[in-house]
Amino acid sequence: MHLDRIETAEEIGPKKAFRWAVDWPGWCRSGRDSHRALEAFVAAAPRYAVVAVAAGIDFPVEPGAVSAHDLVTLEALDGGAATDFGVPYAIGSLDRRPLDAAAAARQASLVEAAWTVLDRVVAAAPQELRKGPRGGGRDRDRIVEHVIGAEHAYAREMGLKLEAPSPADRAAVAAMRRAMLDVLAAPTDGAVLAGRKWTSPYAARRVAWHALDHAWEIEDRSAPQA
Repeated sequence: MHLDRIETAEEIGPKKAFRWAVDWPGWCRSGRDSHRALEAFVAAAPRYAVVAVAAGIDFPVEPGAVSAHDLVTLEALDGGAATDFGVPYAIGSLDRRPLDAAAAARQASLVEAAWTVLDRVVAAAPQELRKGPRGGGRDRDRIVEHVIGAEHAYAREMGLKLEAPSPADRAAVAAMRRAMLDVLAAPTDGAVLAGRKWTSPYAARRVAWHALDHAWEIEDRSAPQA
């Protein structure tokens, strides 16, 4: 990781693309093509800086001044149907990189901070969120149910066999997330988790992306119509 530049990767499908920061799990945005994903990624820097603050980690650059010139692309992956559906799905060589104890602990702290930000946003949001231009979109509690249900599936991909928690059972949700953080905080040689498909770095970016994607959705849809 270089503090004078932001190392990124991208996944490009036929109809959608993702750009993410290699060392900052959850800083990941999509667009209809590579250029639009890059624009969305840059625009999200101030929002992601809040996650870094929550984790107690210095952000590499001034959040409001991030531009494409601050980025370097280390890897470009071919996307497919899952990419076009709206999920950063491809696992590349950077997701198979080894992490020592310090790097793994840092990774886990950023994922935990993504959950902290999500929980703060949910607590401040109204139950009924502003609908989209066609009247669509889940309300707050349905989004929370979706996120926690997805996290239970993610936990299985990480090799954890846990009962699915009720979204209303905060202790059970916290216990599931703590078990996931224990996996993410463990040093890794880059091998897949539990003999499945996901690696630790990929799990971290997928979990944190999903939490923040919906946190930012709730923020946007809580705001009055411009």
